[in-house]
Amino acid sequence: MRRRDFLALAACLPWLPARGAETAPAKGLHVFGTLPPPDKVKRVFAAGAPAAVLVYALAPEKLMGWPWPLSDEARALLASGQRALPMLGRLAGRGSTLPLEKLVILKPDIIVDAGTVDATYLSTAERVHRQTGIPYVLVDGRLADSARQLRDCGRLLDAAARGERLARYAESTLLACRDLRAENRARVYLARGADGLETPLSGSVNGECIEAACAVNAAVGGGGLARVSREQLLAWAPDAIVTQYAEFFAFAQQDAFWQRLPAVKAGRLFLAPSQPFGWLDVPPGVNRLMGVRWLFERLNPTAAKTDWIGQAQAFHRLFYGHVPSRGELERMAGLS
Repeated sequence: MRRRDFLALAACLPWLPARGAETAPAKGLHVFGTLPPPDKVKRVFAAGAPAAVLVYALAPEKLMGWPWPLSDEARALLASGQRALPMLGRLAGRGSTLPLEKLVILKPDIIVDAGTVDATYLSTAERVHRQTGIPYVLVDGRLADSARQLRDCGRLLDAAARGERLARYAESTLLACRDLRAENRARVYLARGADGLETPLSGSVNGECIEAACAVNAAVGGGGLARVSREQLLAWAPDAIVTQYAEFFAFAQQDAFWQRLPAVKAGRLFLAPSQPFGWLDVPPGVNRLMGVRWLFERLNPTAAKTDWIGQAQAFHRLFYGHVPSRGELERMAGLS
């Protein structure tokens, strides 16, 4: 569709009503437009990465494509029927990478986005709906709201029973630390990037897995992601360091500065798998539920030990429809 034709189409759509939070069908859902009945939803466009993982986990056959490029390694860990899904681009986050003309041509039944909803996301959703006529749903919530997200989105996609099953997994995961006293919680630094000097500050959506795993974010100060100095890291002196960047994990085991940190000296530098989606972050979606269980066990030596590889295989089977081998999981966790 040429841009001129698209703009002409958009001009014909002012009669389409936008529906906001006050008319949402469930708490935590913000709906713009009239949703089709769940059994008529066959093609879902995910506006951002967390939404793509959410839709994939609930109804993989309805996901039209990915908002960001997936590596061959990531695709190999998906269900066979979804490995070849195209990269379509995103509408959410730091700038859209998908022209609305192309979105109209794709003809999704609905658009779904997931995450913390603010004025910017609401404005984007309303604008896209008004210009395209496609119903747009924002599924509100952070990591602690995973169970509600799974139930609400499951009902939207005619996958209520599956949504309930996944929601129960989320609930059992996020209740794990309710009895752990504050003074017994480890202080954790989450290292991002090849040099490990980018981290989410306390309260950031990117660091939620730390608190969910019954620990304390060592990177004090509210905000989002931040670059930190080596001096600051030495002052924080975290009890443990976790990362999902294999290049940093290898670097830190050789670098003199990182070897000075008590956590590294004590063998409390941990590598979390990052494929097909990060266990700790990237994206900040329901993919982190396995990371919460894994991290809790790494940080609490007195906790009952489980076969974490068996748990990971069960998670991948339940959420992703594919079971990685023990060797694949050991390699992703830096154990082979």
